[in-house]
Amino acid sequence: MPIIIKSRFEIERMRRAGRLACEILEKMRNAVAPGVSTQSLDDLARAELERAGANALSKNYPTYRPNEGFPGHTCISINEEVVHGVPGARTLKDGDEVTLDLALSLDGYCADTALTVGVGQISPALQRLLNVTRESLDLALTNMRPGRRWSDIARLVQHFVEKNGYNVVREFVGHGIGRGMHEDPKVPNFVTAEQLTGDFLLRRGMTLAVEPMVVAGRRDVDLYRDGWTVYTLDRMPAAHFEHTVAVTDTGVDILTDGRSAAEIAPMAIAPTGT
Repeated sequence: MPIIIKSRFEIERMRRAGRLACEILEKMRNAVAPGVSTQSLDDLARAELERAGANALSKNYPTYRPNEGFPGHTCISINEEVVHGVPGARTLKDGDEVTLDLALSLDGYCADTALTVGVGQISPALQRLLNVTRESLDLALTNMRPGRRWSDIARLVQHFVEKNGYNVVREFVGHGIGRGMHEDPKVPNFVTAEQLTGDFLLRRGMTLAVEPMVVAGRRDVDLYRDGWTVYTLDRMPAAHFEHTVAVTDTGVDILTDGRSAAEIAPMAIAPTGT
């Protein structure tokens, strides 16, 4: 499918969705503490989504099992869980790290964002994993601009992660986003011959969900019996950070950082003013 270029109007609608996602994610982050259940964090997000009139894009997301969509409003993954953790009765413990992943739709426009945070006092080694993963996302966003191939960005991310002694998960990648949560193109955080067949040039008006998933050990992953939660086979910890962004004339505009249109400088994001 062709990559959909967004107008300024569409990007500003995505920013509204992104600002809401940022606000809800921050409330979830502030509620993270030892003894808190992942279900209570999901319930917090559900209440905020309902209050804002927004839809959780994870809820009932389809799977290969008929009539068994994703049960949560958010994905909450702990320690060795990489992505798509199912909220439930499990409680957080001091020293854990937890990934909060929220995708929503507001007035027909989508935003997708995630972060990994420590629970209570975490080890320096775990904090370093979180720092490097966040820095890998920052590296990608800093280097994005029209005319660059995505493979150039992915190569930078992969090299940075591996130079720091970690690995990038290859089974899951970022994606285009807009009216739908998952649009073309695929946005990997690594470079292989297979991925290069889907390489693309960054263009003004593209909107992408960029989301490096980094593991402390081997990059091999599998699924738990719930059919959703992805975990590392060696049970080493994982981290995940994500932003929804729009490509501008000179770089990217982060749509999930909480800023409103009034708080940013005017930018020529798309060729039309509609």
